[in-house]
Amino acid sequence: MATKDKSIFIKNVYYMLAYAFRALKMGEYDDLAGEDFEHMHDLFAAILAKGIARQVKQGLYREYLGRTEDLATVRGKIELQGTLLNRIARSRRITCEFDELSENNVHNQVLKTTSMILLRHGEVSEERRADLRKVMLYFSDVDEIEPAEIRWDAIRFQRSNVSYRFLLSICQLVLEGMLITTDEGERKLARFVDDQLMSRLYEKFILEYYAAECDCASASSPQIKWALDDGLGTMLPVMQSDIVLSRRNRVLIIDAKYYTHATQQSFNVATIHSANLYQIFTYVKNKEAELADLEHEVSGMLLYAKTDEEIQPDGVYQMSGNQISVKTLDLNMEFEEIRKQLDTIAVSHFVRSANG
Repeated sequence: MATKDKSIFIKNVYYMLAYAFRALKMGEYDDLAGEDFEHMHDLFAAILAKGIARQVKQGLYREYLGRTEDLATVRGKIELQGTLLNRIARSRRITCEFDELSENNVHNQVLKTTSMILLRHGEVSEERRADLRKVMLYFSDVDEIEPAEIRWDAIRFQRSNVSYRFLLSICQLVLEGMLITTDEGERKLARFVDDQLMSRLYEKFILEYYAAECDCASASSPQIKWALDDGLGTMLPVMQSDIVLSRRNRVLIIDAKYYTHATQQSFNVATIHSANLYQIFTYVKNKEAELADLEHEVSGMLLYAKTDEEIQPDGVYQMSGNQISVKTLDLNMEFEEIRKQLDTIAVSHFVRSANG
């Protein structure tokens, strides 16, 4: 990815996170937008320190966890086998099974684990380290957890812990996207999040940006139906769009792409990734079939994150009656310039085209 000024890019990761997880409404993070970060670790440490401090004020999430313990009096349910063993050993203690409200749950364990990894292995400023250590004092009764054992898809959010969603998303970026275990078993943190997780963040950022800021069209991420003649599509894959901007029956389908290399090379010639082009064309033609009985206009766009490569994908093509465009979004500019790039895409398609 473009790295002409890594501090600008890192600050823009903050904005991407803020839009993607709708954290801009959280006033506690506002001052981070004005700071410069030399390292991604430092940004994540700053977000976690502020977010956890906010959570501590509200109260750490607690949930009932099952415990088994030998007690002098009955609590909960008597566990017979353990109690009999106590009798054999001439102990008067009773083995009891009971539920206890505890802060030592997976939500807090993930927060502590990520914070401690940043403290031990991250390129984090002394100010951030001090802030993280301060909030970790409230986690003395919380265990660390092995990162590889975290089942992210099994973590559930409800009214009492929904405030953890953004923080645990940051933790996932660190633990899944940056944590490296060497052949010797040592842990290190990569300087940047891997492309797969950054790709998801990039997609979600663009969708949520348009949902929050686009006045000329509505933004969504719907599944696109296959245009089947017989209606039998049991074995067909789901066509899940990244971003669909729509205004009446004018539709722009955007496929967001975040790659280290924005083009493919064949015999020293740079071309658009063929699979990407086939995908967006398929989305457009099936969406057009869905709107066949209405007056409509369906277009598609591949929106690549700009890289340092000399040749960047760019072009507008008319394909079987539909416009397919390819553009790049430069994430290595001040965020106001990124805003202008995204706004221009929407305005050009839904305002200028309609007036033209």
